[in-house]
Amino acid sequence: MLNERDNFLRALGGEAPEYVPRYNLGWAARPSILNGGRTAVFGPGIDIFGVEWTNEGSAFDAALPRNDVFILDDIRRWRDVIRFPDFSHVDWEALAKKDLKDRDPGLPSGVRLDAQGYFQSVMSFMGFTEGLIACHEEPEEVKALINYICDGYLSLAEPCLKYYQPDYIMFADDIASERSPFLSVEMFRDIFAPVWRRHIKFFKDRGYPAVHHNCGHFEAYLDDVVDMGFNAWDPAQTSNDLVGIKKKFGNRLLICGGFEMKSFLPHLEATEEQIRGAVKATMDALAPGGGYAFLGGGPGGDPVSQQRSVWILDEYEKLKGTYYN
Repeated sequence: MLNERDNFLRALGGEAPEYVPRYNLGWAARPSILNGGRTAVFGPGIDIFGVEWTNEGSAFDAALPRNDVFILDDIRRWRDVIRFPDFSHVDWEALAKKDLKDRDPGLPSGVRLDAQGYFQSVMSFMGFTEGLIACHEEPEEVKALINYICDGYLSLAEPCLKYYQPDYIMFADDIASERSPFLSVEMFRDIFAPVWRRHIKFFKDRGYPAVHHNCGHFEAYLDDVVDMGFNAWDPAQTSNDLVGIKKKFGNRLLICGGFEMKSFLPHLEATEEQIRGAVKATMDALAPGGGYAFLGGGPGGDPVSQQRSVWILDEYEKLKGTYYN
């Protein structure tokens, strides 16, 4: 039987896997220099641009930009405020050795070369309201800013690829809530799609498959994402028409997700039978024919969630080999 790495990469390449792969967002390492003063990828602290992130009041202890202090109050002044750090001193070989010290060779290894996505950067600099107003009133300045940031990230790409030696590239830029996108498709295509395409093209031109991370109701943008060359999308939340998406794109887009732990949070009644049934229903709907990787379960902070994760992952293990010859 193929190990998890080879089985996932087969599916990522559009081929039929040997069994249903399981996907994990944690497979993609971000060079730790891009954390700046933050304690970890999702931790609190000051990022490389000077934005303060806090986990006070946030869900799942993931830090968010403070909503009362912003570093940029006028998009037209971004050149006076935003500076991409000088990383010319970095010993990339030593950095990669440190960042990848716990890597399991039997699992896929990705790399993510951004501190946060381009849309998320603008919102973290200005706040959500002012950031969206800037996109509406000064789109050319927003484009200039995010392309400046893209220049910075891509200047790090060659040494990153050389020393991290990833199996795939991850790019993340959350631009949707659970119920709807934050931007019209037209605004997305005008402002953010070109820089997404530019960012990922560097890696696609060098033969790397690419995974796009975007939470929420994201399906309106998928035509563009697939056209850019992304091979997979996570976490593929259930607010999207995942069955319809699979029918439309087939194995051109690996759907990583489709099962949400939040349906079984401790305050809700859910039996073992119901939870296992939900796993089976998800896999029955999305696994046949390939183009799907299961994403669900994992460590929870309380005994109830931990027990439910055991059931979820056990049911996945029982079912994963039943869909393909």
